[in-house]
Amino acid sequence: MKEYLTRRPRRNRKNEAIRNLVQENCVQITDLIFPVFLTEGTNQQIPIPSMPNIFRFSLDRLLEEMAECIELGIKVFAPFPHLVEEKKDKYGSESLNPDGLYLRAIAEIKRQLPEAVLVTDVALDPYSSDGHDGIVENGQILNDETLELLAKMAVAQAQAGSDIVAPSDMMDGRVAHIRQALDKAGFTNVSIMAYTAKYASAFYGPFRDALDSAPKFGDKKTYQMNPANSQEALLEAQLDFAEGADFLMVKPALPYLDIVRLLSDNFHLPIAAYNVSGEYAMIKAAAEKGWLTHDKVMYETLLSIKRAGAKIILTYFAKEFAQKYKQGILA
Repeated sequence: MKEYLTRRPRRNRKNEAIRNLVQENCVQITDLIFPVFLTEGTNQQIPIPSMPNIFRFSLDRLLEEMAECIELGIKVFAPFPHLVEEKKDKYGSESLNPDGLYLRAIAEIKRQLPEAVLVTDVALDPYSSDGHDGIVENGQILNDETLELLAKMAVAQAQAGSDIVAPSDMMDGRVAHIRQALDKAGFTNVSIMAYTAKYASAFYGPFRDALDSAPKFGDKKTYQMNPANSQEALLEAQLDFAEGADFLMVKPALPYLDIVRLLSDNFHLPIAAYNVSGEYAMIKAAAEKGWLTHDKVMYETLLSIKRAGAKIILTYFAKEFAQKYKQGILA
């Protein structure tokens, strides 16, 4: 039988050097964006129980955390604000307050850590008393009225120093509206990372714990995508591409690797994937139980996202990955 085995794929697996030589994909620190949580006060580092090793930081402590990450090679961060209920209202007014938590933090981060690249969140839910990503009237999410507010938010973030604005709201037409507003205000070099295929997923729970941003009524299914749909992602991507997005994002990542591949195969823009809080929490919980080997599963998870076609991965594992990578623990 041996004479018929002219092709033996195992020859390219026979030792580590050869396996490394033919490896098709790898995850590097420079592929990662680290989402971080910001809260009011000073000297605050508040654990998030559903996200082990992730914290809400006051600005002073967040600057320290980011400086550590920059030393590890992480240069890109996605900050999200945690506001007390008293600062939330129907129209998310605090999102436009230059002296408010978020805009003040963006400016201070860029002042103290100019090498940090900031991907800032454009959506109403952290600031809304309704907990939704758009303006609510009579139980309905108003699309076009929300666009005006999103555009103002994006410009305010650009003025504060944002490098990339990331509309996560899933309102129709928001990329074009934001692009026009940024350009009109002179911010032609500020990029847009569109949350292009953001699904109405059950994997967001720990994130909403972190921000106390769960909807006060109903759900987000009238604007976030149906998990059953894939072709719809192509429509969303085509619209975001045509409206001027610089990056297309899929969120969540692991249950939607087919969508990552679909967009990667069809659009010549960098594809980002958000390895969301629920995905992170599952691995942490299983590792704490001793059911999985944490570092190996972490790496395999990120590698699967990269292999699917994502050039960029937003992940809460970013700091841990960078630490292990620098120590030579990860392949």
